[in-house]
Amino acid sequence: MKSYRKELWFHTNTRRAFINITKDVEKCVLESGIKEGLVLVNAMHITASVFINDDEPGLHHDYEVWLEKLAPEKPHSQYRHNGFEDNADAHMKRQIMGREVVVAITGGKLDFGTWERIFYGEFDGMRKKRVLVKIIGE
Repeated sequence: MKSYRKELWFHTNTRRAFINITKDVEKCVLESGIKEGLVLVNAMHITASVFINDDEPGLHHDYEVWLEKLAPEKPHSQYRHNGFEDNADAHMKRQIMGREVVVAITGGKLDFGTWERIFYGEFDGMRKKRVLVKIIGE
């Protein structure tokens, strides 16, 4: 069995963002040379997420509105965590959207459903963060 590891780095100019990283992960699969296996893609920061869904702007807007209703950023004083930081909402948003995804690799390609794409979700941006891509297989 072969193994491959790579870190992808992101720096958003906004506090929150959804970035389609499918092509980055496809490039990793190609670099790995693995034809049959699994790829794990996970956010290596507690206020960021990796998830799979449709790349549709209306849906991304709906996520933003929905997440803000569930865990509003302000007022910062509503959260006990917000003493030295102001990002308690980002921790909760990450918990909802998830830490990682696992995708099958078949014939050297990501084995997706029709509209599935991999996204990096940023909930406390404006600084450099990383995503781990780990691939195992043959």
